[in-house]
This record gives sequence, C-alpha cells and structure tokens, in this order.
Amino acid sequence: MPWPEPAQPSGGDSPDPLVARLRAAGCVFAEDEARLLREAGGDDDARLEAMVQRRAGGEPLEYVLGWAEFGGLRIGVAQGVFVPRRRSGLLAREAATLAGAVSGRPAVVVDLCCGSGAIGAFVAHAVPGTALYAADLDPIAVDVASANIAPYGGRAFAGDLYDALPREIRGRIDILAVNAPYVPHEAIALMPPEARDYEPLAALDGGEDGLSVQRRVVRGAAEWLAPGGTLMIETSQHQSPATAALFGAAGLTARIVRDAEIGGTIVKGHPMQGAP
Repeated sequence: MPWPEPAQPSGGDSPDPLVARLRAAGCVFAEDEARLLREAGGDDDARLEAMVQRRAGGEPLEYVLGWAEFGGLRIGVAQGVFVPRRRSGLLAREAATLAGAVSGRPAVVVDLCCGSGAIGAFVAHAVPGTALYAADLDPIAVDVASANIAPYGGRAFAGDLYDALPREIRGRIDILAVNAPYVPHEAIALMPPEARDYEPLAALDGGEDGLSVQRRVVRGAAEWLAPGGTLMIETSQHQSPATAALFGAAGLTARIVRDAEIGGTIVKGHPMQGAP
C-alpha cells in the first residue's frame, strides 16, 4: 500500500497510519521510528512496506535500517551482530579520554569483543591518528566492524579474545576496551525479545554468573597492556563489585565508574607495580 506522509496538525488531526501501526506493534518511540523508516524507504513504497513489516514483526529497528546511532555516529549493523547500546557510551568516552591523553605517539587502542566495532569507531573518530585494532569471535561481526573502523585506519581480526590479536601489539596496548557478554545464562530468557530472539547468543551469554568471559579477559590483560596501560570492561551496576574483584585477583587496580543517566557501568584499572 502507498504510505501517505504524516498528517499536518489541524483542528481535527488525523492519526499517522504508520505511527499507529508501529505503536500497535509495541514500538514505544513510534513517531521517531516512522520518520526513520520513511527516510530509509524514500520514494519506494514497496521497500517501506517491507521494512515496516519487519519492524512490526519484532525485528530490531537497527537491523531494519542497517545502522545504529552511537555517540553521534551511524554505525553499520547487520542481522546477527550485536547492536551497540546507549549505555556503552560510557566505555567509549572513557576510552577516548585516555587515548587523547597519550602524548608523543598514536595511542594503541583495542576494541575487544568488538561486535560492530562501535567502541573503536567512536574512539578513533574522537582521537584522530589512533592505532586501532578490534577483535571478535564471530566472523560476521568482524566483517561489519572492519567496514565501520576502516575509515579510521582500524583493522579487525577474528578469533578467541587475545588469540585474534597481532603479536606485535603484545605489551603495547594503551587502552583495552572490552564489552564482553555479561548477562547470566538464566537471565537470557528475561531479556527483551528484540535481543534474545535476534542477537547472537554468544554476544549476550556470560555464563552461569555472567562473568565467564570477563574472567578470561582480565587474566590475560597484563601481558598485553603497555606500561601504564588501562583495561576497562563494561558490566552491570550490580555485577560491578564482582568484576572489580576479578581485577584485584589478577593484580590490577580497580575503579568502578558509573553514568546513571545512560545506565552505563564500567570497571577500569591497570597492573599494580610488582604484580606478576
């Protein structure tokens, strides 16, 4: 069906049929989504209708559009790749701040468990000249991340955590920014359908207590960090003390940073002097 433009305000407003349809499908921000879908559909009514059907059927808006807004950037996404969340803006900002403080040479930044590469892209956009590397276990995510960070000279690699990274940056990483999966296994069923039904389980499931991947990241961090380098990991507010304890057990300092406005929590730290 042809989709009319939204009705202009008048004494007897007619509801926008696209907004009404999206709202009936449970879309909380139906007006904003209708605008974005119309922009993406352009003058092609058949394309717009196909996109609306996907969205009304529960598919994440970002998959339908092919991109997600993150930190003022449009980050390309694809079906089966983790969609960057607003709360991860804290991790991105903290990483960019530290990257900008490195003087005399480009900061070496790694976006580990990168998904779409949104964290790395934000840092490299904010701090031009950053030596950016990204890695993920999922080759589809690596392809998407490669496209998102290539404009900044970044490179993405497929593999299991540190095994994916080039050996030449071992001991040279200034900022190791990590958004590893941290949802406890039993809590996956409680997640919104958009996440649990469409996003890859490996990008969500953090094991029995949500910390299984974080443990492996923290254990291996010291040998990859440069002197004075920083590990920072996104976590949840209630899990943050446990994440901080992992840092301490591995000989790293630990500081919990919280941004209540966006719901973001990270733990950051660096190897303690004298730690093995």
